Amino acid sequence: MRHYPPIADHGMIGDLQTVALVASDGAIDWFCAPRFDSPSIFAALLDHERGGSFRITADHPDARVTQLYLPDTAVLVTRFLTAEGVGEVVDFMPLDTPETATDRHRMFRVMRVVRGSVRFTVECSPRFDYGRATHALKLTEAGDSALFSGPGIDLHLQSSAPLWTDNGNDVQSTVTLQAGETAAVVLTTCASGGEPPEPLGRAVAEATWRSTVQFWHGWLRTSRYRGRWRQTVNRSAITLKLLTYAPTGAPVAAATAGLPEQVGGERNWDYRYTWIRDASLSVGALIDLGFTEEADAFRLWLGGRLAAGATGSGEPLQIMYRVDGDPHLGEEVLDHLEGYLKSSPVRIGNGAADQLQLDIYGEAAFALMQSGGIAETGGFEGWQAIARVLDWLADNWDQPDEGIWETRGGRKDFTYSRLMSWVAFDRGVRLAREYARPADLERWTATRDAIFLQVMERGWSEKRRAFVQHYDADVLDASLLLMPHVGFVAPKDPRWLATLEAMDRELVSDSLVYRYDPSASPDGLRGSEGTFTLCTFHYVHALARAGRVDEARYAFEKMVTYANHVGLFAEEIGPTGEQLGNFPQAFTHLSLITAAMALDDALDKAEAREP
Repeated sequence: MRHYPPIADHGMIGDLQTVALVASDGAIDWFCAPRFDSPSIFAALLDHERGGSFRITADHPDARVTQLYLPDTAVLVTRFLTAEGVGEVVDFMPLDTPETATDRHRMFRVMRVVRGSVRFTVECSPRFDYGRATHALKLTEAGDSALFSGPGIDLHLQSSAPLWTDNGNDVQSTVTLQAGETAAVVLTTCASGGEPPEPLGRAVAEATWRSTVQFWHGWLRTSRYRGRWRQTVNRSAITLKLLTYAPTGAPVAAATAGLPEQVGGERNWDYRYTWIRDASLSVGALIDLGFTEEADAFRLWLGGRLAAGATGSGEPLQIMYRVDGDPHLGEEVLDHLEGYLKSSPVRIGNGAADQLQLDIYGEAAFALMQSGGIAETGGFEGWQAIARVLDWLADNWDQPDEGIWETRGGRKDFTYSRLMSWVAFDRGVRLAREYARPADLERWTATRDAIFLQVMERGWSEKRRAFVQHYDADVLDASLLLMPHVGFVAPKDPRWLATLEAMDRELVSDSLVYRYDPSASPDGLRGSEGTFTLCTFHYVHALARAGRVDEARYAFEKMVTYANHVGLFAEEIGPTGEQLGNFPQAFTHLSLITAAMALDDALDKAEAREP
């Protein structure tokens, strides 16, 4: 019986509206449709018996398996090396009209043999609505297609090899191929009663494969990055693109829900939503790479959230939304799923959506400031929305909140929240002056300066000789690694260098960085967690700008070795180097991009100074 693969043991395919995770044994064990945050169809990653999967594997007990991406694409190749031959499964999702929201999505799985002979086994076992719903199966007499009918959704499976069923609910197939031969199965999702897909043919499959490869090659050609880590940065850029919902431009935080930060623990959340913070910080990385269309699309989405008006509790923005802007993310527990390696509870939705996190206004302003932002694209109405937010923040910045890490241990005066509130006013003042927009500049400037002084007085601990997590404790926090990046302090400011040294001693373990020490700052949750990968890349960025270039490069190179076999990162790294948490995480990949670019710049300057 198949059990749980390591979280990192997956590649990802997608069509810019949803994604599928493909384990290195050929099993798709996570797929939601018609979009990222829809109920799952395959979720064996959260329950290997009840979740459902779609598996294609070489029918050989001693097969060695490797996995790679076709270079500079999101086309995934899983290779099976057996004593009789070498076979491959090529997985991809075509991008027909990604900017138009649709309930129809296609997944191609092409089997081919490059040496000798290989026998493939196909098993398709969908479990609709996170395994809560039953389905009906209709198999054609010819055995070339099957229809799975679930609640509000149809799943068409077409195959060039005969399909059959043993239990009335699932289908399987076997096919033996010789060198040079291919076979294919295509999975199409659509609304109940939707038009069946066109007949499966080799010409259609080949044309679809070519157009998919051409899309990714064409998209990546617009990247301006020519630095030292081009392949690594390109893979992160493709990952960010795959995790962005093209119809609205809103990126999700990760592809999955419920994967644990600690195996067996309760820190299991749903990341299939758009966090204002994560998405806003991605804008700078995308613009730096040259992907301005994606950045503009998100800024328009963000402008729409601002224009929608205050939340139910009165704040101008909620901390996260669904990809279509829906603010309702009610959290529930799926008790019928055991969770990855029995890590429960399995949660869908996210109760943190109702938290107060004041830092999001700074990240939003940071995004909108890039290349003029909504001051150019949003017109007068867009500027009015920004001004209303800053006027509100001027009245509300000086209050406790839940903070960036969404802890459930009560509100505190988090230094990071004050830092990013300062950013909000600093960027707002700059925008108003640069574009001559009406604003209460006197008040905004005074508020900005008051925040700065408060952070310097109360966010700084003379005892620790460091900036600290919140005003009532001396706990260090890796979120403050962004202080020089946003311009609050100079990269070599004495207070900042002292903070960096304190983090070296307390939060850094072999270049890996913890968010904070939960034992010193209780967060209301049981258990511990691994090092936080995005914080490690923030650390590299800070080291590079502080002049510790050799250390920064070594830390970056070591961090890259923690990527999985196809260059993807989950949220955290565990004690023995395993990846933990939701996978892959967009925030991590955007921080990798910014770290690589900062490090390239620092190395270029250092080399220019050499005799």
